[in-house]
Amino acid sequence: MKERLLHTAAIPFESARHVDILPEEHRSRRLHGHSFLARLRTELPNGWAPFQGAETDSLAEQLSRCVATLDYDLLNNHVAVPTDENLARWVRDCVEVPGIEMVGIQSTRHEGADLDVHGNAHIWRRYRFESAHRLPNVPDGHQCGRMHGHGFEVILHANQNLGTSDMGVDYDHLDACWEPIHTELDHACLNDIPGLENPTSETLAAWIWRRLKPKLHQLSWITVYETVTAGCHFDGEHYRIWKEQRFESALQLTSAPEGDKRRRLHGHSYLIRLHLTASLDPVMGWTVDYDDVKEIFKPIYKALDHHRLDELNGLSLTDPASICRWVRTEFANDLPELDRIDLYQTPGCGAVLSWGNKAPALPT
Repeated sequence: MKERLLHTAAIPFESARHVDILPEEHRSRRLHGHSFLARLRTELPNGWAPFQGAETDSLAEQLSRCVATLDYDLLNNHVAVPTDENLARWVRDCVEVPGIEMVGIQSTRHEGADLDVHGNAHIWRRYRFESAHRLPNVPDGHQCGRMHGHGFEVILHANQNLGTSDMGVDYDHLDACWEPIHTELDHACLNDIPGLENPTSETLAAWIWRRLKPKLHQLSWITVYETVTAGCHFDGEHYRIWKEQRFESALQLTSAPEGDKRRRLHGHSYLIRLHLTASLDPVMGWTVDYDDVKEIFKPIYKALDHHRLDELNGLSLTDPASICRWVRTEFANDLPELDRIDLYQTPGCGAVLSWGNKAPALPT
């Protein structure tokens, strides 16, 4: 698959709403409010931004103008039935940006709705459980061979368009489907549960999929966070893991015109997320060891962290897209499973570089 470059933006807004199509006793029929987050991912044409390297900031500005209409207002004044899905459709119709691949509305940290490039709505909800585990097949001395624990997080994604009711799949239905699984996993040793004798992130994601899919046919994928910086997606067939790190860097955006503040020396707290797709190792129970990814990335991380990006060899521009391409070049053949790099210079605002067989729309 040829390389694809997408740009991303995320803008918060504060609003109230009531959702009148819900049952009379449902809490969301009452007037309430959220700290919403609107998210956008798009494939911008060349020359769309005022200058090369301004794509991330320009996209964020366009999205900010759009959601400013909703900020500190009653959403029912703008959207007749202001569910997360309908809000995402409103933003998609409002924002003046070409090449939109995904529009998302996150109403809380734990739930939201995403529209894909075809307009299908995927709702998602995040759950947490506390468990112990060890990986029995790792080499002697590997830290994961010792009994330890995690506060695991799982996100269930469901294709709402497959639902048969007026709202498709709602969050309460996801809760009901998840509850028996949570009861089995929470405050337990995963190794003691049949099917989880080797409880890697990949094995856990597939185990949850097999339990849920028969009663939630709208299930589109499972996301498992083993830690806050590493996890796995599973869609019933493909595994994709990711490992993320943060680095603190200075830069000057020399492509900016004279007088633009971005030409001055400034800095960002970056987040980089490395995505890898591979077949499951039947013995190890994983696709790629997270620790191996971190070790291979270490020299690149050291070159980025606490340095001036505009002084790195081979990095002529220091916008998120250029940094993604520089990182891919530096990896070269050291990590062949790598097929996507996300880089955010501020929360949710940055670039996604993808060259694998799986579309870059698969979220985290």
